Amino acid sequence: MARTKDPAVRTLLLERAAHMLRTREPITLRSLVAGTGVSTMAVYTYFGSMDGMWKALRQEGFTRLAARFTTAAESADPVRDLTALVAAYLGNALDHPDLYRVMFDASFDLEDLKAADATLEHLVQAVRRAEEAGRFRTGTDPLDLAIQSWAVAHGLVSLVANGPLPRRTLDHGVPMLTALFVGAGDDPDRCRPSVEDGWKRLRLEER
Repeated sequence: MARTKDPAVRTLLLERAAHMLRTREPITLRSLVAGTGVSTMAVYTYFGSMDGMWKALRQEGFTRLAARFTTAAESADPVRDLTALVAAYLGNALDHPDLYRVMFDASFDLEDLKAADATLEHLVQAVRRAEEAGRFRTGTDPLDLAIQSWAVAHGLVSLVANGPLPRRTLDHGVPMLTALFVGAGDDPDRCRPSVEDGWKRLRLEER
């Protein structure tokens, strides 16, 4: 009878590999399992090979991001919701800085590219809702604005999660997103409160 796989072992190996990459430790089959209490066979059991482990490692970052996005409930304010998704992105990166660094390393393949691409779709749909609600001007490209919003988040968190700047640097996200959304047609007097409300999600997650 085949042994039941323990998800905790898979997670342990992925997080150790991500940490070793960030700290620039040489990663071999033996060094990966050293000190974990599992044998080298576990890599083959859970990933098929070291190559399979690398693919799973990068995919895991997007899997956790997708899970975080699903916790951001929709409200009557689509601009607030778009901001809350950006805040969720930041929160996920801060909670998993090692995995975050690997997510965008294209030198590793992904197990499921469509699943990774689907994370961006959450932002695209939020932009589309805002356009339909009249918050953004008609003709706004949902994908372009979603990417721009993602770029704001990616730039900030890259400087904080694995970078040199303090956590308070993330507060720049409010004026940056406000300027971006006003540029897309939102009313300044409505935009700032919406962004601040959505940004509260990040502050709540930090408590």
